[in-house]
Amino acid sequence: MKVVALAGGVGGAKLVDGLAAVLPAGDLTVIVNTGDDFEHLGLNISPDLDTVMYTLAGLANPETGWGRADESWAFLETFETLGGPTWFRLGDRDLALHMERTRRLRKGETLSHVTAELSERLGISVPILPMSDEPVRTMVHTDEGELAFQEYFVARACEPVVRGFEFRGADTAAPAPGVSRALEAADVVIFCPSNPWVSLDPILAVPGIGAAVQARPTIGISSIVGGNAIKGPAAKMYAELGVEPSALAVAEHYSGLDAFVIDAVDAEQMEAIRSIGMQPFVTNTVMDSGQARRRLAQEVLEFVGELELAL
Repeated sequence: MKVVALAGGVGGAKLVDGLAAVLPAGDLTVIVNTGDDFEHLGLNISPDLDTVMYTLAGLANPETGWGRADESWAFLETFETLGGPTWFRLGDRDLALHMERTRRLRKGETLSHVTAELSERLGISVPILPMSDEPVRTMVHTDEGELAFQEYFVARACEPVVRGFEFRGADTAAPAPGVSRALEAADVVIFCPSNPWVSLDPILAVPGIGAAVQARPTIGISSIVGGNAIKGPAAKMYAELGVEPSALAVAEHYSGLDAFVIDAVDAEQMEAIRSIGMQPFVTNTVMDSGQARRRLAQEVLEFVGELELAL
């Protein structure tokens, strides 16, 4: 079964890790959000790509889900004494990846090529594709005005009230090399439990990707469990946009999916999800261990097989 996973950061990376563990080699491709990408201290930083790479390489910080395990902070501590901005924390090992990415991009290499090379260096065999080689930047419209995503998410700790989102540059971007081909060959496209608004919507905003996804069998996993996000501001965003945060709300956000996976605590929403045309599946979706990641991935794939969604 050829599987394409659409992923953002931590939640998406965890499911991708589970899928990589249970699928045969060569059957998984990951398309990752780059709307979070930004330049900081002259470096090109791709937070979601990095989280997926670190997770698949077994290098992610197990406490945060992002950044490197066993990180050191000599650069940041010294930088702070010199008066440099430290709101975006760059560890020493993490810094090396950003520097190498930036060096190669400035030589004229594409983000997709650099990502493939870095993945190989980290021992990753799963293809990790940025959604586009062109810059697409998520802008958050708030009650305090427009904020670039990292300014909203990290510098302001998601405090401003959200009014909407814009994916600047998406309308003129093109899918990165390999994205369209992977989608055309996919037996199923999995919407990972990432933030719908700012992790997966930017991917779908790139011309050609949304239509290609709609042409394939699709299944989503709710990023909202019991009315709350496992990680990140998704529930806060839903509430501030006038939508009660729930598994059903996530399913409605992704209208048109063939199937949708929700946590057991939200089992009472099964029939409501069925009523909007999606086949519901209830299980434990909280991935708090490597075993839980693999179990959820296996259950999702088995459910797809039972429904004969795969072409």
